[in-house]
This record gives sequence, structure tokens and C-alpha cells, in this order.
Amino acid sequence: MSFMQAQVVLEELIRFNTISHLSNHAISEHVAECLRTLGFDVEVTTYTDRKGVLKVNLVAKREPLAGAAPSELSGGDEGLSSETPASLSAGKAGTTPGGLAYFCHTDVVPADRWSGPGGDPFKAVVQGDRLYGRGACDMKGSLAAMLQAAASVLASEQTEPLWIVCTADEEVGFEGAKDLVQCSKAYREIVAANPVCIIGEPTELQVVHAHKGIMGLRVESRGKAAHSSTGEGINANLAMVPMLETMRGIDEQCRIDPGLRDERFDPPTLTWNFGVSDGMSSVNIVPDHCVAWACFRTMPGVDGLDFIDTVKQRADELGIEFKEFSGGPPLETPVDSPCVEAMCELAESVIGPNQPARKCYATDGCIFEGLTKRIVCGPGSINQAHTTDEYIELDQLEKGVSLYKSAIRRFC
Repeated sequence: MSFMQAQVVLEELIRFNTISHLSNHAISEHVAECLRTLGFDVEVTTYTDRKGVLKVNLVAKREPLAGAAPSELSGGDEGLSSETPASLSAGKAGTTPGGLAYFCHTDVVPADRWSGPGGDPFKAVVQGDRLYGRGACDMKGSLAAMLQAAASVLASEQTEPLWIVCTADEEVGFEGAKDLVQCSKAYREIVAANPVCIIGEPTELQVVHAHKGIMGLRVESRGKAAHSSTGEGINANLAMVPMLETMRGIDEQCRIDPGLRDERFDPPTLTWNFGVSDGMSSVNIVPDHCVAWACFRTMPGVDGLDFIDTVKQRADELGIEFKEFSGGPPLETPVDSPCVEAMCELAESVIGPNQPARKCYATDGCIFEGLTKRIVCGPGSINQAHTTDEYIELDQLEKGVSLYKSAIRRFC
């Protein structure tokens, strides 16, 4: 198996428009068939999102198997079923709990202002040492690297199982991961085995053992629209002004309160962020609604829940609507864990000396709290994620294949 095949796999994955408000059924069908070709059993679970769009999660498992032959990554005619999923087999003879589980998401952020070469975010373009396309970095490049790595190791060489998990809706509240935890029998098998888990988000292949969580809220005040000359309207902004003062106070407290800091992160604060809009574009209409929101990044031991309560209480006092958005908790695997040390050792042969890091973004890996050996590690730079000319360096893709292959051999 060559690196060039990983590039071809990535180009094919980018071809699927999987912006989060669309269904990821087609790409899931494609990936499932690739995995079956590589000897994986595949569990499919589906759900309908809040807008009635079909979403798909996959859990694929390859057990050690004597006499397995090499397989090529290729498409096929077998489709996904939205019927009740079949559970994957567990505990086959000769296997013991452990192994490796890889997690990724198949949705991407919008590409309305795409500025990359070629003009089409869903048609990969190679220019110089970069491959451009929506999802190239976040995180279809990572999935392509793992598929290539899995194709490079035979099931007959395995002594432990290998799982590959693909979720939907990571970019919109980790909804796919949450559904997987609730509904997937195969996921519960992973929890029972408690393998080393790689969350394949872009880290330039640096080993990340901890990251912040994320929480959010929304408040809305309502008034009465009228021509501004009549004096008969009720300006919805009036009720929001004291709420914004409350939010400003929280922002200041988050920045100066030493009890709300974790110096192991940079920045070491909850990074409270808030905004407001009444949606009006004309000065002669009294605004009849106003919406404010806040988002903040939690840390181990610093959850910010008191601020949620403060905003809710203030909203009740002002008679405005309040809604909390559940994001995800922080992720932290102890830095001295054997799995962290082992991954750093493997990464050193690919990217050179490295130390386990903490990051301030969040991944849907934080939802998989039943798993105690979670590590974030993937090809590509977070600086390229969500950009209007998203790309992955081909060298990163190649090194990603190499590192994932080494991880499979180490843990499986």
C-alpha cells in the first residue's frame, strides 16, 4: 500500500458534501464499504437531527483473524441499512480486552466563502505540497490516513481488535457522539474493552492528552414592533441591556479571578465570549426581539456552572427567555499514563521529540467519558481547520499514515 492511495482516498472523501446541515449518509455508505473490504464488521446506527435530516454513525471492528489476505480500498454496491443495527461480535476465541479504537467525524463546516484553488470546496486540488478541499484537514485527511494504515496491516497480524468509529454532527454540538453513546451496542463493547483511543483531530501529529470543554447559552427578549415615530412599540433591547451588563461582569470575573484559572492551558481562563443582535436593519422600526448568547471553555475543576445559574436567574428577573446548550466536558487523560507515553514514543519516530500537550479547543472525544485512554492525535494543523482555503500538507498525510500504522501494530 502506498501513500498515494491515501491521497486518492482523501480526494474521494472530500467529494462528498457533508456540511453539518446535510445528511452524511452517502459518505457513511462509502466508508462502510471500504471498511468491509478491509475485513471489518460494521455497525450502522442512524438518527434524525432537529431539522429532520438523516444522520449516520458507524462503528467498525476488525478482530484478529488467522489467514487474512491483503485488501485494496475500493467501493462497492452494498448500501447502509436504517433498520435496527446488528451488534458486532465480541470476545472471539483467542482475543483479550484491549486493542485500539480510532474516532473521527464525517461532517464539515460550511464553505460558502471558499477561496481555495479550483473554486469548488468539494473537489480536491493538489497544488505544490498541499491538498485543498473542505474537510482536508478537519478531518477527512485523518480518516484517509487511518484507512490506509488499516489496509497496511493484516488481520492475521493482529492479536487485539481494531475499531474505527465515524460520527456525525461533531461541528454542531457533538450530536452524533451523544447519539452513539446512547444507542450503539458496538460502542458499549468498546467501553467494556477500554482500548487506547485516538481522536484523530488535527494536531500536526502531536500527542494531546487534555483539552477544554465547551458550554453555551442563549437568552431572548421580546417586545412589540411599531413605527418608531408613534411611541407605541416596546423595544426588546431595553430588557437586554441589564442582561448584557451581567454578562460583561462575568467576562471580567473570568479574566481576573485566580480561582477560575488553570495555568496549564493557554489561555488559562474560561474565555467567556458573548454577543447580541436585534436583527434590525431599519432605524424607523422598534425592535421586537433581541437575542444574546454566551459560550465558554471549561477546564478540569473549573466548570463555570455557577455562571449558567447566574444568567438564568437574571433572565427570570428580567422576564426574558433562557436556554442552555449542552456542549461537552473537558477531556483529560493523565499525562503519565502508559498510553500517553507510548503514543509520544511512536510519534517521536515520525515528528521528532515531543511532549504531551493541552489544547483549548474541544472535540467530540470528550463525550466518550466511559473510555479512560483517550488521546487526540491527527495529521494537519488546527490553524487550517474551518478556513476558506482549507488544506492539508501532503507530508502530514504521509506521516499520519505512518504513525497510525505504528499505533495499530503497537496496540493491536
